[in-house]
Amino acid sequence: MSREALVNLVAESVGMSKKDASAAVSAVTQGIESLLVAGQDVSIIGFGKFSVKDVPERTGRNPSTGEQMVISAKRQVKFTPGKALKDAVQK
Repeated sequence: MSREALVNLVAESVGMSKKDASAAVSAVTQGIESLLVAGQDVSIIGFGKFSVKDVPERTGRNPSTGEQMVISAKRQVKFTPGKALKDAVQK
C-alpha cells in the first residue's frame, strides 16, 4: 500500500479531507520516527511494537569474488506484531 492509498483510506474511514488525513498520517509516521531515532520503543497496543536493534560489526563474504569483507555495525528497525494483529491476519 502506498502512502497515498493510506491517506485515502484514513480520509474515507474517518470522514475527513485528504489534506487533514495526509497531515495525520505524516504526524504519526514522524512521531514514530523521532522516537525511534531517540532510541525509544513505540508500542501500539493491539497493533505491534517498533524498536531499534543494534547489529554488531561482522565478517561476511563478497558474493561475486568470494573474498572476506567487514560488514559495518548498524542500527536496524524491528517490528513485532501484536496479538490482535496476528489473530486478524490468521482469519
